[in-house]
Amino acid sequence: MIRLPAGPGEVRDYTPRAEPLALAPGGAPLASRVVFSAAHVVADPYADVTPDSPAAVDWDATLAFRRHLWSHGLGVAEAMDTAQRGMGLDWAGASELIRRSAAEARAVGGRIACGVGTDQLAVTEIGYPYSLDEVRAAYEEQLAVCEESGAQAILMASRALTAVAKGPEDYLEVYGHLLRQAAEPVILHWLGPMFDPALEGYWGSTDLDVATHTFLDVIASHPDKVDGIKVSLLDARREIALRRLLPDGVRCYTGDDFHYPELIAGDDGGFSHALLGIFDPLGPLAAEAVRRLDTGDVTAFRALLDPTVELSRHLFRTPTRYYKTGVVLLAWLAGHQSHFTMVGGAQSARSLPHLARAYELADGLGLFPDPARAESRMKHLLAVHGVSQ
Repeated sequence: MIRLPAGPGEVRDYTPRAEPLALAPGGAPLASRVVFSAAHVVADPYADVTPDSPAAVDWDATLAFRRHLWSHGLGVAEAMDTAQRGMGLDWAGASELIRRSAAEARAVGGRIACGVGTDQLAVTEIGYPYSLDEVRAAYEEQLAVCEESGAQAILMASRALTAVAKGPEDYLEVYGHLLRQAAEPVILHWLGPMFDPALEGYWGSTDLDVATHTFLDVIASHPDKVDGIKVSLLDARREIALRRLLPDGVRCYTGDDFHYPELIAGDDGGFSHALLGIFDPLGPLAAEAVRRLDTGDVTAFRALLDPTVELSRHLFRTPTRYYKTGVVLLAWLAGHQSHFTMVGGAQSARSLPHLARAYELADGLGLFPDPARAESRMKHLLAVHGVSQ
């Protein structure tokens, strides 16, 4: 029994699940869908840093978590939003993460794609005082690091480009240049302002229909250089409409952490692959669900994955960008790291009731390999905040 906060000055009793789901590593390779989990980074809890210091990363624990994801057949989407890119992890830390993770992927035969952006261009007191050429050069620097590591590139949305671009033609110029020089097909990433408010108006317009037209123009101009698109707009109908407009051979990777079961399952007009932050805590269960889909059993796929949506919606509720806090909490409770500390001090970004509900929902799904350990750790966290057991 564990006492969880229920409101101001109130607690309620919760009886944890006795047994976890049986989700052992291994199994057949995923066949019908390409599935990436965006992975979090593990902070070094012993580093003497402040929230605005460069990230101090526990590399051993960080790479061990990636091996966990690969062991279940998932690909790893590295140095993305889930890794606190731009929210604690700067370009120096991200470039080291890319190099180390790509080397680990080669060693174990894991699939990896890495985020390429412009976050070495720091915001100043007057915003982003850069030219379009400087933004393009920043992208080129990061693309070179990614390609030299042997990883696939994910061209991430850029805060600097959002600030500097005058309209759709600037996006077409920058992305066209990058795609022409990319050695291998890349994944384009459209991250909505719910994840990062600084990306409002990406692709040159706040009108999503106009922005979509520009996005599709970029792809149509270089379809041989685009492996797929990753859409994180939390709008299932828009994603379905967009994927139906893609050229043959260009994948749609859902980044919709609210509607992923239906989008991955698909319909008569097609389906989405996946590149999702929620698959960080759901990795083993998600892999098992896709294996059911590989056999054509959509019902079994939905039966496994549909119950996870409540947890995902809870973790990603507004302000959505703070979902990383719940993701790292669940990694700690599941035993993938020894502490609940985040780079930038982001462990404080969600309330205690929010974290308690995340624990309850994850436990109910059987996500914790050792429920007793998860219960004990949650009790310690609650005690630190004054909730006696």
